[in-house]
Amino acid sequence: MGHGHHHHPHDHAHDHAHDTPAGNGPLPAALDAGVPDSELSPSQLSRRSMLRRAGLLGAGLAGAGVLGGATTAAADSSGSPLGSRSKSNGFLWLAGDHHIHTQYSSDGKYRVIDQVRQGTAHGLDWMVITDHGSETHARIGVDKVNPDIQEARKVFKDQLVFQGLEWNIPGAEHATVFVHPGSNEVEVLKQFENDYDGSLHPSSSNDVNEALAISGLQFLADQVRRRKVDDALMLANHPARNGIDSPHEIRGWRDATSTEHPIAIGMEGAPGHQAAGLPAPKGGAQARGFYGNSPSANSFPGYPADSYRTWGGFDWMTSTVGGLWDSLLAEGKPWWVTANSDSHQIYAEPSVIGPDDNFAVNGRHSDPVYGDGLSLTQGDYWPGHYSRTHVGADRFSYAAVMDGMRAGRIWVDHGGLISGLDVRIKGSSQWTTLGGALHIKRGDKVELTVEIALANGANWAQFVPKLARVDIIQGDVTGPVRDKDTFTAPTAKVVKSFEINKSTGTVTLTYKLDRVSTPLYLRLRGTDGKRSAVGVHGAAVDPFGPAIDVVGSADPWQDLWFYSNPIWVLPS
Repeated sequence: MGHGHHHHPHDHAHDHAHDTPAGNGPLPAALDAGVPDSELSPSQLSRRSMLRRAGLLGAGLAGAGVLGGATTAAADSSGSPLGSRSKSNGFLWLAGDHHIHTQYSSDGKYRVIDQVRQGTAHGLDWMVITDHGSETHARIGVDKVNPDIQEARKVFKDQLVFQGLEWNIPGAEHATVFVHPGSNEVEVLKQFENDYDGSLHPSSSNDVNEALAISGLQFLADQVRRRKVDDALMLANHPARNGIDSPHEIRGWRDATSTEHPIAIGMEGAPGHQAAGLPAPKGGAQARGFYGNSPSANSFPGYPADSYRTWGGFDWMTSTVGGLWDSLLAEGKPWWVTANSDSHQIYAEPSVIGPDDNFAVNGRHSDPVYGDGLSLTQGDYWPGHYSRTHVGADRFSYAAVMDGMRAGRIWVDHGGLISGLDVRIKGSSQWTTLGGALHIKRGDKVELTVEIALANGANWAQFVPKLARVDIIQGDVTGPVRDKDTFTAPTAKVVKSFEINKSTGTVTLTYKLDRVSTPLYLRLRGTDGKRSAVGVHGAAVDPFGPAIDVVGSADPWQDLWFYSNPIWVLPS
């Protein structure tokens, strides 16, 4: 495929023998419209009621949100995703969180069952337990957390619970690494952490660090090829927080393994710790996302000072129109964005670590117990309480969630700003959705259609968010860059904005592109319109973008956004 766009359906034949019954069976009862309310347990009925209030059940939005659809109406032989994941009744849009800590992290507190129970109560369908890579975790933590994860899978049969870890990328930031459940999940994660974690193999040489990171990703790919695990994925966490994820490193991670079945697939478009910016005296008055740092000796020197802050709660790499994310998309690199809680310690939650605690010896903190007050200085929310990553899956299973993530069928939101999103680009006889590439004849017309289910119920802050504006961002696909540290995309800009004048129901938006002769991509974002500013590259590029978050005074509930991953249009 021309212009460097290496987006092909993988040819790896999954063997789902390791799927647990909860992860390879029918829809969870709460999501299955064919199961009457009278047959649900109290917890299942509560979950269904929540989904109804959010507009995700009934009124044509059956199941887990069939606003998404089949990838195409006509198969394509060009190696694009078209036809690779067709499903007559649409995708299941499953909400999840890939960055969650427990008592097995040195700075964590909660049991696995606590986090899974809270995520389930807050409407999530899948979660990844990602305790910190460290000497103690590598020695005993990976082993010890697994029985707790297995127990959570049994107790919450309608929840997909992955085991992963937070990787200290050698010479760079952190990343989520997780694998498909199976008999070898502990062995593979344990070997990966012991052999490739930056905290266990420190080096002052950038070349040595970068080579070790690439080797770690290749190790994971090899475990998949050898059938030790069915699949493995990596997502870079809080990439701009310290400025140490250089553009060439990010490109290197994406290209470290096969283009058909990559291991490194994206980054946190929005970090966790969203409560950290709540102003005093009712909050910790810190930086939203804990993005309050400055350049260090290890930071990439080209990043500006403002890159160390969040913008509307999103990482600078994602929020900047024409920035680093767009530079990757302009190359045609499939590189996706997510959002999650990074849940460690919950804002206004009363528990404390229990007695007789000895993390270094036990590999875990003592079970939490009731404390004597509420901590208003913590920066985290429970999984699903504020941030959600929605993945289009063709069934309810671990493999389908991982397949959907690798394919880029992902959109993210904060604070329940919207309830559902369907994005399609249509040609004369074909169409595709998020993460896809539509192949057309040069000069053909195409049309982007966007269907949005507005928030139909109160979020966890107990108000109904109102979507004010939706922006379409477009950029040219210009091919591989000569300088791997490029982090700009000069052609990317907001090409259309829609003011939303409804507060309930659904909204349908259309954007027509006439006579497309050069390859391009489109992506979306939406906002409640409460905070905006001219974008980094000026009003001609982004007239009403997110504003930089004020350290010490950034109420996350008063600045809500959603972002979609891109769709490419490739004429030939």
